[in-house]
Amino acid sequence: MGALVRPAAATVSFRLYDRPLHPELFAAVAVRAVARAGYRLTVRLTPAGHSLAWTDGTVHLEELLCDSQSDLPSAGARLAHSFSENRRARCTVGGIRYQVETQAERLDAEAFAHLHAELLADGERKGLVFHCAAGNRIGLSPLGCVIAEELPRAVSAVAFHTFPDELTVLKTQSLIEWE
Repeated sequence: MGALVRPAAATVSFRLYDRPLHPELFAAVAVRAVARAGYRLTVRLTPAGHSLAWTDGTVHLEELLCDSQSDLPSAGARLAHSFSENRRARCTVGGIRYQVETQAERLDAEAFAHLHAELLADGERKGLVFHCAAGNRIGLSPLGCVIAEELPRAVSAVAFHTFPDELTVLKTQSLIEWE
């Protein structure tokens, strides 16, 4: 497989579907799945961001950070927006409550390097991490990090995607709750 290069932060968008998306619609570079009593969560890191696929066998939710130019289906789309401003959104699908907060943050070079190092350490200890190819050979490589946590009758996931050439971090915090 050739080098995977992250798109510009401004071209990344958030989407939520109430149905599974075929994994071939986005290039997964790292995958981890967890099955628990009552649900399954599959986390995929992609060059542009991530996919979180949650199902209890009846209801399916798929959160996706992707290049806004991606050719994705409109069927089943529940939420969609860019990272041009911080947002909060929520919806209910078949009794499953979903909420998300998305934000983009531009940092100075020192703060970015510090946060990048923290994300790498936390992600390697607690979650799933992937380095994209760096835009230059000397600088930091773009990083994708997703940490999911099981809560009583809920799953919480936080994802960070760094864009070193732009000193930008895209962050999502998602919560899926059920009775």
